[in-house]
Amino acid sequence: MQNRLANHFRLAAFKLIALQSVIAVVCAVFVFVGWGVNAGLSAFAGGLVSVLPNFVFAAYAFRFVGASKAKQVFASFKRGNGLKFLLTIFLFALIFKLYPVMFLPFFSSFVLVMFAGLFAPVFFNH
Repeated sequence: MQNRLANHFRLAAFKLIALQSVIAVVCAVFVFVGWGVNAGLSAFAGGLVSVLPNFVFAAYAFRFVGASKAKQVFASFKRGNGLKFLLTIFLFALIFKLYPVMFLPFFSSFVLVMFAGLFAPVFFNH
């Protein structure tokens, strides 16, 4: 049950991550054109801080599927969620330490990409 059924859910999660990536890039381009290079890079970094942990979660969490694998499903989701949380904290700390971030574009892009998951049913027929 690990491969065939899990691949369907993993593909759906990766479609959402692809949508979030496109939104992050489009947001960064708009901010770049309107506010300049530093603002555009800050918006891109905000989108990246949102997309990368979601990618790690999807890759880790959707390994098992089915009632016979209930314990593995729960454990993989729990570990995937923990990794996502830790990676998000790590990326925030890394970006704020190494790069002079403009906060409005950074957090606007981060929140916009996070909310893309709420509107995913509008874009996908699943």
